[in-house]
Amino acid sequence: MIFFSYLCTQMILRKLTILNYKNIQEAVLELSPKINCLIGHNGVGKTNVLDAVYYLSFCRSASNPIDSQVIRHEEPFCMIEGLYSETPEDTEDSELISCGIKRGVKKHFKRNKKEYKRLSEHIGLIPLVVVSPSDTLLIEGGSEERRRLMDMVISQYDRSYIEALARYNNAHQQRNTLLKQEDPAPDPMLLQIWEEQMAVSGEEIFRKRDAFVKELVPLFQQFYDKISSGRERVGLNYLSHCQRGPLLEVIQRDRAKDLAVGFSLHGIHRDDLEFTLDGHLMKREGSQGQNKTFAIALKLAQFDFLKRTASKTTPLLLLDDIFDKLDAERVEQIVRLVSGDAFGQIFITDTNRDHLDQILKASALDYKIFYVDNGEITQKDV
Repeated sequence: MIFFSYLCTQMILRKLTILNYKNIQEAVLELSPKINCLIGHNGVGKTNVLDAVYYLSFCRSASNPIDSQVIRHEEPFCMIEGLYSETPEDTEDSELISCGIKRGVKKHFKRNKKEYKRLSEHIGLIPLVVVSPSDTLLIEGGSEERRRLMDMVISQYDRSYIEALARYNNAHQQRNTLLKQEDPAPDPMLLQIWEEQMAVSGEEIFRKRDAFVKELVPLFQQFYDKISSGRERVGLNYLSHCQRGPLLEVIQRDRAKDLAVGFSLHGIHRDDLEFTLDGHLMKREGSQGQNKTFAIALKLAQFDFLKRTASKTTPLLLLDDIFDKLDAERVEQIVRLVSGDAFGQIFITDTNRDHLDQILKASALDYKIFYVDNGEITQKDV
């Protein structure tokens, strides 16, 4: 009903090595190719394990953009290493991804011991979707959260998108610098140059975002309908200044106002996604359970979308504390979804085994259980 039949490869994380990453001093985990459960109290390091996996896909932490702050307190460096393969038994064509971070020194990110010249070359090799408690910021937070969501997904299957974003951001920054200039007044010709660059790159980004949202919406609505048992009707609308006409004209129309405020009021840096529940704005109408259902459905739709895009690679799925604030029926629907054949390797955290036992009982898939306590990780025999 939701999932499509298509041939996909997958990147299985067979072995994860962590040294001095956040509160984890040292861990070497031999992982299941299907379900990996991390159990422990809040604040003991479960999410930090997921964040290390995330780092190996995106060259950065999901929660902290400052690399030096992921190093364990009072340690000089940290290291993460992942051994991946397309099958659990594949040892010949494995991929070794590693990252070393030392305080005050540029980080080293390597594929098969060869350092990347540009980190953007790595994005998309190991597609990944993470569902976490912070996803409610997509609904409650500012528009930058929703733009980041679009950027994170599109960047994983379209490298030219990353390059267009970099060009746009540079032009936007340069124009803003000129707009803040008072004496002498900014050169109109220089403003024109950066406005043209913003328009060209911005319209390319708009086209890619627009195409992505149009494909995502029906998948998202089907997932939400399944999890909620059809109780509510949700919507997702893409809003952009590019919808008002040629972007260059839109930017230049209010140049005088931009000069007055000292920054660019129009452009794709103001794009947004409008979320609705039964025709009303989600942030005003949704309960905690509905907001969480909305965010989970959105992320599972991203998963299905990435699975069908250019790389044809099944993403890793990280589920961090997703059962909180959901009623039993919604939990059961999510359990049925993620334990199906459509998903590849999954990492799940929870504070107790109740929900995890439901998943494991509903699935005949291979699994491993790890207990986490104050940064120490032990495997439980199953």
